[in-house]
Amino acid sequence: MKTGTILSGMRPTGRLHIGHLVGALSNWAALQDEYTCFFMIADWHALMSEYANPEVVKEATPQVAIDFIAAGLDPERSTIFVQSDIAEHLELYMAFSCVTPLGWLERCPTYKEQMRNIKDRDISNYAFLGYPVLQAADILIYKADTVPVGEDQLPHVELTREVARRFNNFYGEIFPEPQGKLTKVPRLPGLDGRKMSKSYGNFISLSDTADDVSRKVMTMFTDPQRQRRGDPGRPDVCNLYSYYEVFAPDEAAAVAQKCRGAEWGCTDCKKRLAEVLSDTLAPIQKRRAELEADPGRIERILSEGAAHAREIAQATMAQVREAIGLKMERR
Repeated sequence: MKTGTILSGMRPTGRLHIGHLVGALSNWAALQDEYTCFFMIADWHALMSEYANPEVVKEATPQVAIDFIAAGLDPERSTIFVQSDIAEHLELYMAFSCVTPLGWLERCPTYKEQMRNIKDRDISNYAFLGYPVLQAADILIYKADTVPVGEDQLPHVELTREVARRFNNFYGEIFPEPQGKLTKVPRLPGLDGRKMSKSYGNFISLSDTADDVSRKVMTMFTDPQRQRRGDPGRPDVCNLYSYYEVFAPDEAAAVAQKCRGAEWGCTDCKKRLAEVLSDTLAPIQKRRAELEADPGRIERILSEGAAHAREIAQATMAQVREAIGLKMERR
């Protein structure tokens, strides 16, 4: 028996990476039997930052769908769809924008962080500021009560709760106030120690070859005080060690001992980590290859997912229109 409803999604701005795998996808896959699940490819969200390069979003959308399924999402147990295929998301976004104070958006920590860090694109636009309002519409159009997220997205979930509460206060109890559900690995650091992000280019893709993985791992930041091969290391401040804890927990204690005792150098540690990550990605990449060989299957999955999502979204919008007093049928 399903215990609730989940909505989550990812932006198609490129292929997904190992941070997505441990921070979201593995958790989503594990929740499919417990919850009614809606997983979307958030192309409208992607266009908020990629509006000058829409071909990026177009090309990445089917690849993200492939990554979803290769990582364990099952279209027989979950609804997988493209956000822009469901017009009701934007309709509810408009309704929510009417009741959302501007100050709620301006103080959002994720917005302020990205305004500081993203320098290669102009994101000083209305849509990017309103990102959390559309996210609230994405969640609440399906009346999701649970949102699996990384810790950096918790402020967005809280804003969704505030939007739902404010809308309900004006128009009656229509929407739940969803709760965030953190993964066991809420945030995997990037190769440079910052948050792993496609925007920062500090990631390993799910589709990277073993050579790609090895090359990227060799660039990873390590203990800055370990200057020579014979210097004792500090695994607790080394970015590499955090990866062992996630991807090879059975080896983590031995790795820490070798590091502290200078039994192997950072290059040795990186070589082994590259092997671990390539082994982790191998079964996902095998499934990716099978899906890429059958593009019609991806199209069918997304079409069927959109049909199911649209049915539920339209029912929710009928309630919203009635509550607000708008004409019930769209032309």
